[in-house]
Amino acid sequence: MIPNNLQQNARHRLFLVIAALLGATGVALGAYASHGLARWANVQQVEYFQLAVTYQLLHAITLLAVSISAIFIHNRLLLISQIAFVLGIVFFSGSLYLYVFTGTKMLGMITPLGGLLLIFAWLIFAASIIRNSSKC
Repeated sequence: MIPNNLQQNARHRLFLVIAALLGATGVALGAYASHGLARWANVQQVEYFQLAVTYQLLHAITLLAVSISAIFIHNRLLLISQIAFVLGIVFFSGSLYLYVFTGTKMLGMITPLGGLLLIFAWLIFAASIIRNSSKC
């Protein structure tokens, strides 16, 4: 059995790595949007793609901040927030990327779910801070 603090350290590292990878892929996809996408995509597709990149980068930074907070604040709400941020980015930005690349409009039904997950993640993050401040 792994001691609890080792499990926490592994979880902290995991979410920090995920945040870094989301940041790196966001920059790469943003570069592609600026230099390659316009060669074959229409204006609306480029706008959707850039929106996906913006949300991915913004929330990758937010996930990084939440993950750093989780090192110092120990409550389950932060873990729930981290998971919701990751899923929100995947569903929101990922569905927009796939829509642009495949043209499948059904993917547009997933995008709002990603947005709701991001809103939920922010609210749970706020609740975790409030909960922690009441312990002080």
